[in-house]
Order: sequence, then structure tokens, then C-alpha cells
Amino acid sequence: MASPQISRRDFLALAGLTSASAGCPAMAQALKAKDPDAGLKTFQATCSMECLHCNLKAFVKDGKVVKISNANAFDGKPCARGLSRIKWLYAENRVLHPMKRVGERGEGKFVAITWDEALDTIAGKIKEAIAKDGSQSLLFTSASGNMDNLHNPAQVAFGNYLGGTTRTLGSLCCSAVTAAMMPIVGMRYVDTRDTIDQAKYILCWGNNPLVTIQAYWHLYLKAKERGAKIVVIDPRKSETAVRADKWVSIIPGTDTALGLGMIRWIAANGKLDKPFLKQHTGAVYLVDKDGKLMREDAKDPNSYLVFDEKSQKLVRHDAKNIDPALEVKAGSPYRTVLSMVLEQAEPWTPEAVADTTGVPAATVVELVKDYSTNKPSMIVNNMGSFQRTQYGTQAVGAQYYLALLTGNIGKAGTGICDAGGVTQMAKFGSAFPPPPNKPKKVAPIPTAKLGEYVLAGKPNKINFWYTQTCAIVGQWPNANKVIEAVKSVPFFVVAESVMTPTARYADILLPATTVFEYDSVMAGARNHYIQLIEKAVEPQGEAKPDYWIMGQLAKRMGFGEAFNIPVEQMIKNVLKPSGITYEQIKKGPVCPVKGPWIPFKDGIFKTPNGKANFYCEPWAAKGFLPVVTYLQVDESPKGNPELAQKYPLQAIQRKVIRNIHTSFQDNEWINQLFEDEPTVLMHTKDAEARGIKQGDKVVVFNDRGEHPTIAVVNDNIRPGVVCLENGWWMGQFGFNSSSVLTNDTVQILGTGTSICSTLVNVRKA
Repeated sequence: MASPQISRRDFLALAGLTSASAGCPAMAQALKAKDPDAGLKTFQATCSMECLHCNLKAFVKDGKVVKISNANAFDGKPCARGLSRIKWLYAENRVLHPMKRVGERGEGKFVAITWDEALDTIAGKIKEAIAKDGSQSLLFTSASGNMDNLHNPAQVAFGNYLGGTTRTLGSLCCSAVTAAMMPIVGMRYVDTRDTIDQAKYILCWGNNPLVTIQAYWHLYLKAKERGAKIVVIDPRKSETAVRADKWVSIIPGTDTALGLGMIRWIAANGKLDKPFLKQHTGAVYLVDKDGKLMREDAKDPNSYLVFDEKSQKLVRHDAKNIDPALEVKAGSPYRTVLSMVLEQAEPWTPEAVADTTGVPAATVVELVKDYSTNKPSMIVNNMGSFQRTQYGTQAVGAQYYLALLTGNIGKAGTGICDAGGVTQMAKFGSAFPPPPNKPKKVAPIPTAKLGEYVLAGKPNKINFWYTQTCAIVGQWPNANKVIEAVKSVPFFVVAESVMTPTARYADILLPATTVFEYDSVMAGARNHYIQLIEKAVEPQGEAKPDYWIMGQLAKRMGFGEAFNIPVEQMIKNVLKPSGITYEQIKKGPVCPVKGPWIPFKDGIFKTPNGKANFYCEPWAAKGFLPVVTYLQVDESPKGNPELAQKYPLQAIQRKVIRNIHTSFQDNEWINQLFEDEPTVLMHTKDAEARGIKQGDKVVVFNDRGEHPTIAVVNDNIRPGVVCLENGWWMGQFGFNSSSVLTNDTVQILGTGTSICSTLVNVRKA
């Protein structure tokens, strides 16, 4: 198909409208017509990668999508990425046929083969790997390139039917949040977006919602119109910070210290919401002299003991007509969990916080005063970069402590705004039946250590690697080591819709479909609506859905009946536990609840007893203190002064509006609309010390790699910190991914990444 042409100016204008068509001249004429869509068939879908899963509508004429619009009644205007999906569908670099490698890995030299040859070869390699070293020698990777309920689950189910395979553990972005939320409030993927406009004080902590959750920015504006104050805590003056009432610059990796300092001030100045803490939290639970939780019955995990102020006795926390003490007398053989929390906060005076974080002492006091008194107050941490550090879980924990201690949770305009979707409102099922035999437990690879572990054969030797819906090459930390790992594996299979850097390394490359080329369902953790994804047109070339590919491989492995079921039935299997029907979502997106969604409403949490916890037993099981404490990250000027002599700048990463991770990064319209060079943001002082000026070509480097880029020099970032752009493809426009630099230390509590705990230096190119 010939590529329709569009000018940068035209697309900029059209991005503000409700739709975009396949070509500029025809689009302009259609927009002037009274009814440009008359006679066109329409189909619904969603942007399915890791974003907000906005609803889309495709307009089809003569078997081709000629226009995409945003059909979303519950989000804001469509963004340029959603409108440009038509250029993904008809991209010049679409993978159209199954192919096998004929050159060196990474050269991208392939010859077309048939589907049967490709599938037979892959099945043969799977059998060969199992025969040699067991099913644990099979590595399957998938991620957020498609977050619907059929594609990645099909891969996971396939691995389970094989008897258990090696997978990665911990996400690239937000495992630290999971490790805090699960023990504290009992649930992950919970957002407060429906009542943002009702908050009087909004603290955007390490988060940039104007870019990362832009569809809801109108709610922030509405809050401001009502008099709300918006404050941003970030080493960089982000797009959100520019529009906020205050920007608070902080040293990367020190957010926990700021949180503890705020907690100390709240306790010292009578701002604790004592009734809430007593009724709805475990702040009153008792711990013994060894710091262990005290229970009435060791066999009953819910039999926590408290000290009753009325009877002056130890009783169960759920006993009737009691008044549990928040603190007990000094010298007692026990103390409360709240006392443990405040003990960790005690050293963090405003001056101590300032010394560690770079936030002035007066600003620390201003922040906590405003947060604790201008209720309702909300913290927005939605996958913020602050938690992609070695001890990011502690920082998230401190934020939840702040909300709980002040009662800023469970009511409109309060809470912590994380990534969240329909999964917090309803339950959903598996598209595929479980295998007859439970798969064995196979030790996983920590996501951050993917390259290192595969190269070392840890925890399992890998003979076969299959990857889909993710950018193994370029997005994972320490990217050069990941490339070494890919080259080392005997057989590497990639399912992909376009020729990505990862695809170029495949031994067998499979053409995967993209949105509007398959049927599916989205009931996920980014949108409040269940959405049907409809096939609008036949796939380009010989492309097939990932779940079809898994079904065909399943046939060859002897269990095809579990996978080769009608897609409509797969969707119904997913929907069944929710009570929402296939017929309902055929008519349009469905939200399972009515009215604004308020997580943990009225202080009822998702823990076994409905109370929020301050004491995190899973942390203790990993050898950490069970309450929030400050820990110095290793790869930092204070944590490793010797390394900082060589690489004195702390590098953080930012999301950019042109892409979603690596998705859309090579989209024709996006490349016309946005810059085609990655940048590094440097403070004026750091640039001057290196003879670097605005617009200079520079190289950011450390022992892990080198990242050529363009310098942006101003005072919108802390001295000593540089900010890199996330998502650039390896080799794109002569550049590479900033992930060649990133730290591959495992964020221990959440098994996540520490990419924002990275030391670098910069030189002129």
C-alpha cells in the first residue's frame, strides 16, 4: 500500500480534532464534508500497549482502514499516538511473512518461509531443548507492548502446558509500587483519577501526569479552577511542574528521607488522624522486644494484639468496645507499630532532610503543612521515576504512610493515584483452561538482570528463547549486555508487527498482527472500562495474532485443544467472573461500577481483615526492617564516592510524549511531528564545566556503554543530575537507546529495576 503523505503542520492541526484519516488532502476534504463517515463501516478497539487504553474507532472502506478516531466518552481528546495507529497498521517496515535469519544476528537479513516451516522449526527446537535440559531451559518473555487479556496470557498458558518454563520476575517500571501496596493496602493497580478535581492539594511525586496520564489532565485543571494547589517533587522541572504552583527539586533516590521527615512533622505537630488510625489501620498492633508482631494465637494470623486504654489489658485488635493505644508507656515489654514507624522518622528533622535530599528545610515544612491541613489531599505517584531506584519500595511506603497517618485515603479527592483500571472493580477469568498437570516451579530471572543471568546460565541454562510484545533489545537495563545474551542463546524467536531492533536478532521472525487486525478484549489495569477489540480488516501480509501462534504451536506439542477455541469463547471466559457479558461490550465499553470510583472507600482495605498495615511482614521475610526506613542507594555519589569520581552525574529517565516505551518510536507521522534526535537535559553549571553548549552533540557514558545525544542546557534540572529520554530504538537515526547506560541492580523488595540509580558522565562528541 502506498504511504499517504501528511505534513507536520497538518498533523499538528488534526491532533487537536477527534480523528485523523489516512492522507492529508483527502482528510482535509473529508473534514469539510457534512458527513464524511457516511457509508463507512466502523469497529472499536483500544490502544493496547502500556498507556491509558483509550478507546478507538476505525472507519473502513473497501477493506482498508481509512480513518481512526477516538470514540472514548470517558477520556479527553485523542492523542497523536492513537491517531497515528493507521501508520502502524500500514507501516513500510511491517513484518509481513514468517522469515528465517540468513545473516549474522542483528544484521536483519532474512528470507521468507511458510508458516508451516516456521512453526515446525520452532516446535522442533522446543522439543530439542526440553530433551536436552528440561522445560526450564525455555525462556519466554513478554511485556506491555500488548496488555489485552488474550495475547500474553496465551504465552503464559503455553509455557504452563509445557510443564513450566523460565520467565522474568518483576516489571521494568513499577515492581517497587507492588511491593509496597500489597502488604500495606492489600491490592495493586488502584487509582484515584475519578476525584482528582475534588482535591484541594495535589502532590505529584516523581510523576509527570501531563505526559503520562494526559487524558485526565482536564481534571487537574478543574481542581485548579476550584482553588487546588498542585506541587511537583522531581529532580527535573517537568511539563507538569511548569504548570504547577510549585516545583520542588530533589536529589534522586532520596525521596524516602523526605517522606520520613514529613511523617516526623505530622506526629510532632498533632496532625495524626487518630480515630482513623485506630479504626482502620494496624498502627495500634503490638510488637515484642524483638520487633515481631504479637498475636493471641500463632495459628491465627488475624489475632493481632493491642493495648486497650479502657481495660489496661492486652486484647485482640477486633475485640468489641475497646480503645486501642497508638503508643504505650516507655519501659513496657512491647510497643506499637506506630512507635516503630516514628522511631525511623525521628532522626529526620527538616534540616536533616535538607542535607540528604537537597530540599530546603523551610520547603519540607511547607510541603507537610499543606498536605496535612488542606484536606482533601492527594498524592499522585503513577509509576513515577522516583521508585525506579534501588530502594524505591521504601519511598512508596512512605507515601502510603503519609496518606494513612492523615486520613487522606478512602474519600473523594484523597489517596494515592497509581496506575489503575477495571481490575480494581471486578474479577476476570483466564481465556484458556489450566493444564491437567500443575506446572513445576521454575526459578525466574529478575527483570533487571536479564542479560547477566542468561549469559551466566542463571538460574537455568537457556537453550531456546521466545519473545513477544516487548523490546528486549533496547528497553531492558544494561542493553549491551542484553544483546550479548540474545546472541548467546542457541535459538531466538521473535513475534513482532514491525521490524524492531529486537526483531533483527531473530532466528525465526513471526509476523504478528496489530490493533484492528484481530479480535480480543481489554479488561486491564489502565482503564476503568472493559473494551471489546474488534477485527476491522484482514491482517497485512500473513500476520497472525499471538494467541493464534501459540495455538498452532500447541497443536504441534500435543495439547492444541486447550488453545484452539473460538475467540469469542476466549473473550467470554475472561468476562465470566465479572458478570459483564459479551453482548454488553459489543455495544461499547462497559464500566462495572456507577459513579466516581473511590478506592478503599470508608477506610476498608483489601487486606485479609480490611485494615491497612504499617508493618510489612514480606519485607521482614527478605531481611529488611518491616517499616519504612531510609537506605542509601549504592550507585550514587554518597553510596559510591569512588565510582562518582569517574562518573559524577546522576542519570534519571523521563517518558516522552512521542512514544509509549518503544511503541510508536518508528511511526511515520510521529517522526514528522516530533524531534528525531534524543536529548540529554543538563544543568547550566554541569554543561559549562564540560564546555558544552545548548544543541551540542554529546556522548553520555559509563562503564556499561555510550549514548550519543543532543544537549539541552538550562536550569530546569538539579545540578549534578542529567535526564535521559526513554524509548529510543537502537540504531534509530544514528543514535541508540539510553538503556545502554542504565544500572541493572535489582530493586530487592519488588524485584524491579534501579534504572534511576545510575551514574554517568558527559563529553562533547
